[in-house]
Amino acid sequence: MQTQAFNIVLPIPLVRQVDKVAESEYRSRSDFIRQVLVEYLAKRLAWTKIVQVGRKIGREMGIKSEADADRIFFEYRHGKRSNTS
Repeated sequence: MQTQAFNIVLPIPLVRQVDKVAESEYRSRSDFIRQVLVEYLAKRLAWTKIVQVGRKIGREMGIKSEADADRIFFEYRHGKRSNTS
């Protein structure tokens, strides 16, 4: 894997926290920050996919606004709507 170095400016208290956790895990600062970024980006990608699926389902159900979604959730929770409605 090719790598590229870059500078980042962080508040000193944050650097201390990073160093403390990295040291407790016997990792370098760079390795720790790399892993944190990988995990964050994976979670963000997963969330983006969830949102896309939700939007698709919303369009299929004719949901056009937050108010529509709230109404449908309310009806479902109070037995006024079934899964297939």
